[in-house]
Amino acid sequence: MGKVLGIVGEYNPFHNGHLYHLEQAKKQTHSNYTVAIMSGNFTQRGSTSLIDKWSKAEAAIKSGIDLVIELPVLYATSSAENFADGAIKILNSLKVVDYISFGVENSDIETLQKFSDILYDEPREYKAILNRELKTGISYPKARENALITFLGGDKKYSNIISTPNNILGIEYLKALKKQKSKIQPIAIERYEAGYNDNTYTGNIASATAIRNIVKNGGFDILRKLLPPDSYTVLMENIKQGHIVPDLSVFEKEIIFNLRYMSVEEIAELPDVSEGLEFSIKKAADSCNNLENFLNIIKSKRYTNTRIQRILLYSLLGITKKEMLLSKKTMPYVRVLGLNKRGKFLISEIAKANPKLEIVTSVKRFLDSNANKNLKTILDIDTFATDVYTIGYQFDSNSKLDFTKKIIVVD
Repeated sequence: MGKVLGIVGEYNPFHNGHLYHLEQAKKQTHSNYTVAIMSGNFTQRGSTSLIDKWSKAEAAIKSGIDLVIELPVLYATSSAENFADGAIKILNSLKVVDYISFGVENSDIETLQKFSDILYDEPREYKAILNRELKTGISYPKARENALITFLGGDKKYSNIISTPNNILGIEYLKALKKQKSKIQPIAIERYEAGYNDNTYTGNIASATAIRNIVKNGGFDILRKLLPPDSYTVLMENIKQGHIVPDLSVFEKEIIFNLRYMSVEEIAELPDVSEGLEFSIKKAADSCNNLENFLNIIKSKRYTNTRIQRILLYSLLGITKKEMLLSKKTMPYVRVLGLNKRGKFLISEIAKANPKLEIVTSVKRFLDSNANKNLKTILDIDTFATDVYTIGYQFDSNSKLDFTKKIIVVD
């Protein structure tokens, strides 16, 4: 059937940098088919997707992806480790994927493999260094970065590799491949021009962060230059319909209401809350009415803004530590969001390769027939997340879209 390429992405939105990555990955792997594991309406940095998951799937398929599978919310809004674990679990379960390609700031995959080996094996000396770093009061990501560099002899050249978001995710993908004992071959593609959080653009390349800021500020004219034509059309249609959700601040009143309503004990049960952080969160929620002030009150060298935003998102979606733990112990289903003709062929090949795989093409049919309580819990969270997401629309804030929206099919 030819080679199958796997890609994990948020496509928030699908831009020219994503297209460059896709074309380079296909070229390097000589792949005939491409599967994207894509986060849905909420993202790994604890924010919202600019447009809904079906629109993102449509833009991706029209731009060259054959099959789009949703990364469930519990993984998509989690730490880099659980995000990568969930995506690799799904890709590996398909049993037809030959490669996974991911974007990095440095395409030296041997060094990334070296880091992933340490994090997977967790040598005693490394763990001791990490614990010492954590006792200084710095954040876990910074402590891990320092510990890895120290463990490898203190060479500062490693700091530029371990500290960048895409490299961190790349290392986690490599570690997850080891955990799953996967035969999928990793391919690292160096980012082209615009950085992950870069707010500027060069030529026709801009980061997703820059594009979202352009949309928030109403600078729509430049978007035609920064997005593939079909992705631009999909985005502009959503803008016209009032169906964009720029960031988490859209839900700031709901979040602060929830945190004021919750007890300290309930806040303590939110994922990523530890070391008495629940008291600071409760105090901040009781003394402000917007997320900017909230983050300014909470921020410290111990807790990154991304971690705090994820906690806020968990409070909005009602996600608990128990449910997050469940995601780590569960093999997720395969929720199809969209496909083209090659994607239809892929689905049939996937079903042949793994007849026991839970493939979701109808949420209602799956919930009615599925006996696995863990999968039902994960899917219930996905459907609730969509219901919350559409509250952020300017118009037509309908619920139950997971039951009424059809799979995106592009001929």
